[in-house]
Amino acid sequence: MAEQTVSPMMQQYFEIKKQHPNEILFYRVGDFYEMFYDDALTASRELELTLTGKSCGKEERAPMCGVPFHSYETYVARLIAKGYKVAICEQMEDPSQAKGLVKRDIIRVVTPGTVIESSMLSEDKNNYLCSVYCKRTRGRWRAGICFADISTGEAYATELNAEKIGAAIITELCRYMPSEILICPPMLDFKDVTAYVKQHTNALVELREDACYKDSVMQTAMTDQFGENWRETLHYEADALVPYAVAAMINYLHETQKHGVERIRTVQNYADAQYMRLSPVTRANLELTETMRGREKKGTLLWVLDKTETSMGKRLLRSWIEQPLVDAEAINRRLGAVQALYTSTMARAELKEALNHVFDIERLTTRILYGSATPREVKALGDTCAMLPQIKAQAAGCSAPLLTALAEQIDPLEDILQGIATAIVDDPPASLKDGGAIRAGYNAEVDELRDIMHGGKGYLSNLEARYREETGIPKLKIGFNKVFGYYIEVSRSYADSVPDSFTRKQTLTTGERYITPELKELENKILGANERLLALEHQLFVDLLNQISAQIVRIQRTASAVAQLDVLASFAEAALQNNYVLPTVDTGDVFEIKEGRHPVIEKMLKNGLFVPNDTLLDEDENRMLLITGPNMAGKSTYMRQNALIALMAQIGSFVPAASAHIGVVDAIFTRVGASDDLAAGQSTFMVEMTEVAEILRSAGKDSLVILDEIGRGTSTFDGMSIARAVVEYICENIGCKTLFATHYHELTSMDKDLHGVKNYNIAVKKRGEDITFLRRIVAGPADDSYGIEVAKLAGLPGSVTRRAHTVLRQLEAAAPGRDNVMQLDFETVEAYNNPSVPSEVMDKLHSVDIETLTPLEALNFLYELKTALDKD
Repeated sequence: MAEQTVSPMMQQYFEIKKQHPNEILFYRVGDFYEMFYDDALTASRELELTLTGKSCGKEERAPMCGVPFHSYETYVARLIAKGYKVAICEQMEDPSQAKGLVKRDIIRVVTPGTVIESSMLSEDKNNYLCSVYCKRTRGRWRAGICFADISTGEAYATELNAEKIGAAIITELCRYMPSEILICPPMLDFKDVTAYVKQHTNALVELREDACYKDSVMQTAMTDQFGENWRETLHYEADALVPYAVAAMINYLHETQKHGVERIRTVQNYADAQYMRLSPVTRANLELTETMRGREKKGTLLWVLDKTETSMGKRLLRSWIEQPLVDAEAINRRLGAVQALYTSTMARAELKEALNHVFDIERLTTRILYGSATPREVKALGDTCAMLPQIKAQAAGCSAPLLTALAEQIDPLEDILQGIATAIVDDPPASLKDGGAIRAGYNAEVDELRDIMHGGKGYLSNLEARYREETGIPKLKIGFNKVFGYYIEVSRSYADSVPDSFTRKQTLTTGERYITPELKELENKILGANERLLALEHQLFVDLLNQISAQIVRIQRTASAVAQLDVLASFAEAALQNNYVLPTVDTGDVFEIKEGRHPVIEKMLKNGLFVPNDTLLDEDENRMLLITGPNMAGKSTYMRQNALIALMAQIGSFVPAASAHIGVVDAIFTRVGASDDLAAGQSTFMVEMTEVAEILRSAGKDSLVILDEIGRGTSTFDGMSIARAVVEYICENIGCKTLFATHYHELTSMDKDLHGVKNYNIAVKKRGEDITFLRRIVAGPADDSYGIEVAKLAGLPGSVTRRAHTVLRQLEAAAPGRDNVMQLDFETVEAYNNPSVPSEVMDKLHSVDIETLTPLEALNFLYELKTALDKD
C-alpha cells in the first residue's frame, strides 16, 4: 500500500515530540490532550485508558489515547506519582480564529519537584526539588545542596564539608525528603547516596550534564535571578559550592516551567550546626512524621502536636519537627511565645478562630504568579487579607517578643484586599471561561456590554412580539443555533402569511426558518458584545493577577509570619489539651525529667493511664543509664520518650512531664529494634553493627544516644563483649548522655569500673511463676531476666513454659559458680586478643610510607613483617 502524506498536525506533533523525548507529551487537540505512539502505550497502561489508533500517513495506524483537558490534572498527578514527567502542549490560539494549522507549543513540563497544582499536592507537606553539586578540592570532597518548594517560593541551601560527605548528603535529604533530585555527574560515584535514594525515597533523580555547572553558566543564572550583587545579597564566599547547585536548579526550572521562576526571590542559607542532627534511622525509630509500619500520620509526634488551622501552619509544623533547634536563645523565644498564648486563653481562641478563615496564600500566590489561578482562588486571597488585621492585633496584644516581632511582619495588605474586592464579585465562578467574575461598576465597558447583552435579549422579545403582530402569525418565534445564528421559525400552516422581507434560510418538516436584515443586525450586536465581554473580563482579570504578583514579597513575608503564629498557637493548644509543661532549656549539661511520659503512646492508650518515669542525665556522674529488665516491660518506650521530650523542647513545644530541664542536645542517635536489610544483603546483626559504628563515629559530648539490646544478634559471649566495649568507648571517648538497655546482666557490674555509669531497671512484681510489669524505672540492676514469664504472657503453651523452667533449673544447678553472678576477666580476655607486638615490627610499620608503595614493594614488605614475627 502506498504511504500517505503525514498530516500537517502530525508533522507539528513530531517536531514538538523531538524536543521532549523523555516526557509523556500531552498534545492539545480540541477538548482533549492526545498521546501517540510510545506515549500512548505508556499512558494507556498506567492510566488504564482505552487505546485507539490514528492514521498518520504510515502503513500502520499510530497508537493513540487521550484525556479531557478540563480534568487533565488528575491524570497528570497519577503519572507524576509513578515517576514520569509530562510535557503540556497547548493550543496557542483560538482554533476558530486560526488561519490554517493551529499554533501549539509547550507551556510547561510537569515533574515531581515542580508541581504547583493544589490537586496534585498534599496541603500539609512541602514538595521539594533538590539540587546537589559536589567537588573534590585539596583531596577532600565538599558539596553544595539546595532545596526549593516551587509551590510556595521557599528555598534553603547549605555547604557540606563533613569527612563522610555521602552521609552528610543523606542527612540533608532525610531532613527535607525531596520528590525530585538534580545531581551532577560526580554524584554517581557516591553509592551510599544513590542506594539510600533508591531504597528509602520515591524521588525522581535527574542527572545534569557537566556543562550545567560551568562558572559562566552559574554566574549568568545567579545574576539574572538575584541581581548583580548576588554574592553579597546571599552571603556566598568566592569558593562556595551552593551557587552552582542553586544555578543548576534555576536553569532546570527555566527549562521546565517557562515562566514563574521569579517566585524564588531569595535563598535562605542554613548551617548544619543550626539544627539538631537526626539520622534517617533516628527519624524512623522515633516516628516523628510517619509510622514505621503503616507510613501514616496517626501514631506520630506530628499527629499529637498538630492543632494547626492553616495549610501553611501544617507544613511549617512538619518542618520544625524535622529540624529541631540547637540555639538555646532561639528555642526560648519560641517557648516564650507558646507560654504567652498558653496563658492568654481568649487571645489564643480568637487567634485560632481568625486563622481558621485563612487560605493557603503561599500556594495561591504561586498560582497567581503563574497565571493559573481561578477567580475563586483570587477571592480566597482577598478573604484571607480581610482576616489579617485581626490576626495582627491578637499577636501584638501578647507580650512575648517573638509574637510582637511576628505581628510587625504581618502586612494587612489593604491595597490587595481593596483591589480584589473592587474587581471580583462576591460569589465568583469556578472558571473564567464563561465570564461573570468582574464586579458591576468596576469597568464601564464591561457594564455597557452586559447591558447590550441583556438588553439585546429584551430586544429579541420585543421584535418577536412585533413580528407576530405585523404578520398575524400567532406562533411565530425567534430562536438560535450555532449554525445559522438567530432565525425566525414559522409553521407550515402559516407559510402563506410570511412577508417578502423575510428571507428563507432552512426548510423543516414542521415549517420554515427565515432571517431579516433587522434580525441579523441585532444578532451581530449581541454576539459581538458577548465575545468582546469575555475577552475584556479575561484581560481585566490578568491585569489584576499582575498587580497582585507585583506585591509577592509582601505577601510571602506575611504568609511566613501567619504560619509561625499558627504553629505556636498549635503548641499552646496541644499543651493545654495534653497537660504539658514549660521546659527549662539552657546550654548546661543537665537532662532532668520528672514524671516524663511518651507523648504518642499516652494518646494511643484506650484504657488505663500511662505510667510516668523520672530521668537524670548529665556529663559527669550520670552520663550513662544502664537499663535492665524483661522484654515488653517498657524499656524501649522509656528511652524513646526521653528522646522525644528533648526534641519537643528544642522545637519550642511544651513537654509531657511534671517538670523538665533540658541542656541543649546537638544530636539524637538511636539504635532500637531489629531489622534485616535483605536488599543490601545485610543480616540483622550486620545492620545493627553498621548503625552502632555510625553512632560511635558521629556522636559528640552534647549528643543523646539511645542503644537497645546491642549485640544480641550473635553468640552470647560475642554479643556481651561488643556491648561492653561499646559502653566503654562511649564513656571514655565520647562522654555523651546515653540510655543503654541490655539483657546482659553481667554488664551491670560496670558501674564500679566506669565513672558515670548508673544501673536502673524496670520494676516487676512476681507471684510464683507469674509476673506483672509495673512500668517503673527504679535504681539498681534487675534481679532476673523473666524470659520464660514473658513467653507465658505472649501465649506460649503452658506445657512449653513449664518444661522451660525445668530445663532452666537444671542448667543453673550444673553451672560452675552458680551462687555468684558470672563475671568475666576482661583484662585476661583483652591480653589474649591483643598480644604485644615485637618492637621491630612496630618500627617497620611506623617508618613505611604506604602511599608510595608499589604492589610488588607492598608484597615484599609484608614478607619482611612475617619474618620478623616468626623470629620472635
